[in-house]
Amino acid sequence: MSQNAFDHLDPATLARWLDAEEPLTLVDIRDPMSFAQGHIPGSRHLDNASVGALLDEAPRERPLVVVCYHGNSSQQAAVWLSGQGYDRVYSLDGGFSDWAVSHPSRIAK
Repeated sequence: MSQNAFDHLDPATLARWLDAEEPLTLVDIRDPMSFAQGHIPGSRHLDNASVGALLDEAPRERPLVVVCYHGNSSQQAAVWLSGQGYDRVYSLDGGFSDWAVSHPSRIAK
């Protein structure tokens, strides 16, 4: 990991990790309606109400990938989550919007 609290992750790398069934925790911080309308398969919605459960359940040694709309808000969330003891935290570059363009068949509802 870099000197930053998190690293950037491109959609192609995330797709490879998912294809290889790499153990990771994938969280989506968009609003609940956006998440319900479509999200990356295997992701869980994360907000102030659900963050406690994530902290209790998600293994700290497993890579944690944060997804937002465009890859900006996820960076702040990634910094915060890194401070909670997660070893490898990533912000998805381009967010869900880039994922939806590059992987339109890989959206769960």
